Amino acid sequence: MTSRNHTRDQSGISRRRLLKGAAATAGAAIGSNAVSGFPTIWAQNIKDVVLRHAGPPVTAIPAVAEQATKDLGFTVQMQASENADLLNRFLSQSSAIDCADISLVYMRYLIGRNILQAIPLSKFKYWDQTIPLFTKGEYPDGRKIPAQGITPMMILFATDATGQKVTDGKPTDFLTAIPTVTNGDTLGIRPDLVGRKVTSWADLLSPDFKGKAALQDNPTIGIIDVAMAMEARGDIKYGNKGNMTKAEIDKTINTMMDVKRSGQFRSFWTTFDQSVNLMASGEVVIQSMWSPAVAAVRSRGIPCTFQPLKEGYRGWGYTLGAMKHLEGLKLDCFYEYMNWYTGGFEGSFIARQGYYSAQPDNARKFLTPAEAAYWFDGKPAEADILSPFGKLMEKAGNVRDGGSMWERLGNIAVWNSVMDEDRYVTRRWNEFITS
Repeated sequence: MTSRNHTRDQSGISRRRLLKGAAATAGAAIGSNAVSGFPTIWAQNIKDVVLRHAGPPVTAIPAVAEQATKDLGFTVQMQASENADLLNRFLSQSSAIDCADISLVYMRYLIGRNILQAIPLSKFKYWDQTIPLFTKGEYPDGRKIPAQGITPMMILFATDATGQKVTDGKPTDFLTAIPTVTNGDTLGIRPDLVGRKVTSWADLLSPDFKGKAALQDNPTIGIIDVAMAMEARGDIKYGNKGNMTKAEIDKTINTMMDVKRSGQFRSFWTTFDQSVNLMASGEVVIQSMWSPAVAAVRSRGIPCTFQPLKEGYRGWGYTLGAMKHLEGLKLDCFYEYMNWYTGGFEGSFIARQGYYSAQPDNARKFLTPAEAAYWFDGKPAEADILSPFGKLMEKAGNVRDGGSMWERLGNIAVWNSVMDEDRYVTRRWNEFITS
């Protein structure tokens, strides 16, 4: 697909070279007719361009913006917000954002509201390097991914250049956003404190951990974690855990209320730091957790495991979207940033937190062989494994929780979701939290 990897104009001059050039250089090239028909907007000084990138704290990382700014010649600014605050920014302040890390779940709220613009597939350099979970809706061995929750293929393809409707799986020449980060989530545990093996989602609700369990206070995720637990212990068999009927929602929430009244839950966390502190302190020994939070606990020298469970993982994905107002030079700078962002540096950075780049081969180029073998291949660490910030995470000889990338991503049971009954889920969830 050479058109998708096309980075040069007909005169053979690289767009990236032009991007990095100063205004005088670009002006000279245009003035000398060396770039036939090239937009005069490129004569502007790209050093004055600022791209404002919004996302959650685990992906809107200042160090990534600093490297992008250094490599690209224009300024990238990271703006981090948590959960509902981030979604509210997308919905009400999109003009103050240029591009954003948007979860597949949040895309369901944004598409059709003239907040995002479609990205031509031809502009994305690394589509062919993107994992088939996103490009084909399947695993590398050809198995189709489970259709529970919001899968990437339901969200990624826009019907046309406006980007206001999706095809629900049929490939087109336009993307609503580009795939960037993914993982399969499970429960975090304190192996030194649980007192026994933890093998099933059902353990989240086990009386063995009464007063020592916690949930993420997010209705679109928390209810799925509990649904995994309820189905695992035989309470109910869902038609689609990612899109429950009202009766299934009621059954789930009512059970959650009973479990809460029994004293099962120590806390309901809303931020990354809260989840880290609950586990690090030992107040909680089993909970909904994110991979970087597990890494953060380990970096303090405290045992913490992102526990593989026999029923599988809860999958999710992030995308990089372009806000509707981008145009001209700034839009061209976004395309350059988009391809830089998926080119490997950012992927290696989040790999060291336990996430997977949607372009893993690119990320490997920025990892040592020992790091790549540990993070992606499930091999024992040949050397001490450090976090992106240089803290010890794993000693040499240890193996990553869950094994290789495809042992984890190849066993997704359900994807994060916005259900058809989303408002009803939120209302019942709030009843549960306040009960």
